[in-house]
Amino acid sequence: MKKMNVVAFVMLIISLLLLSQVLAELSSSSNASQIQTNDENQMAAFKRTHHSHRINCGYACARRCREASRKKMCHRACGSCCAKCHCVPPGTSGNKAACPCYAKLRTHGNKLKCP
Repeated sequence: MKKMNVVAFVMLIISLLLLSQVLAELSSSSNASQIQTNDENQMAAFKRTHHSHRINCGYACARRCREASRKKMCHRACGSCCAKCHCVPPGTSGNKAACPCYAKLRTHGNKLKCP
């Protein structure tokens, strides 16, 4: 009889240890998700408060397209690129290194989109 009580007691201890292990893992995984949510909230707040400055695309594109032979098409393409990239390179042509996003945009035909 004593051996049965000892075996039952050992089984009870092992069961309690396993249960505590499972509870600890559940607790740590919920803390990890809370930490991840807090990090995402902080990044969203950072993006809302520290955004790049807006430029006047109409003025920037008028300056960029002033010597173009097809002014309307240049303004339309430049305006689209400016709206996406929030920058327009200086001068009437070239200088695309000043605005890498503007330089990388392409049309459906894989031609450079921005003048």
